[in-house]
Amino acid sequence: MSLTQQQLDAFVADGFVRIEGAVPRGVAETCRDELWTATGYDPHDPSTWAETLVRINGFGTPPFRAAATGPELHEAFDQLVGEGQWLPRTGLGTFPLRFPGEGEAPEAGWHVESSFAGPDGQSRVSLRSRGRALLMLFLFSDVGPDDAPTLIRVGSHLDVPAHLSGYGDEGRDWLELCREVVPASAARPVTQATGALGDVFLCHPFLVHSAQRHRGRVPRFMAQPPLDPAHDLDLEARPPSPVVRAILDGLR
Repeated sequence: MSLTQQQLDAFVADGFVRIEGAVPRGVAETCRDELWTATGYDPHDPSTWAETLVRINGFGTPPFRAAATGPELHEAFDQLVGEGQWLPRTGLGTFPLRFPGEGEAPEAGWHVESSFAGPDGQSRVSLRSRGRALLMLFLFSDVGPDDAPTLIRVGSHLDVPAHLSGYGDEGRDWLELCREVVPASAARPVTQATGALGDVFLCHPFLVHSAQRHRGRVPRFMAQPPLDPAHDLDLEARPPSPVVRAILDGLR
């Protein structure tokens, strides 16, 4: 099913769109089972959940390949990024799996995602979003308000382009950029990436977001991969894709 014009316009304005049931439930459940096995934890025994954050790099097994390559997702990629402007995924990663616990959430804090490594190996971000066409959030568990949903500053992707303008295709140091755009977007309203197992959030690569502590009972399983671009975004393309439209709106 194609994204509606209303959804495309909301993506440009808000920085994300949620596709319900983008991964068929049976496929998503099989993926969830593989993730449980990889943790070494017993899903029925919370006493085995030793850490509140477990990171798993990635999977290319058939269920994860199926999750990443559904026709509804591919159609949405064409609509948001442009036909021929993105590269198909062969699996999914990385997986920040969050478990219930007290205290501060590990690796929490407002940020944009880095997208490529510079000559010195440090993470960088460029105006044409080299290395990242979209940020994607694949839900492999039901995620309610208490289940550590990702926090999103609505519209914050529009605050980022002005801080990348003039830096060329080599972009800026990622941490330096975050130190500017996090306060610049502080007044934006905040929402939570809640949804059902199999839902997928497709987010603008410049969206400011954060993890948070898990206050519920059921662990939150999620993949957070990029959609790889076929090449750097073309800011001169006409008509511009929704991803490019948002960058141009931010520059204005």
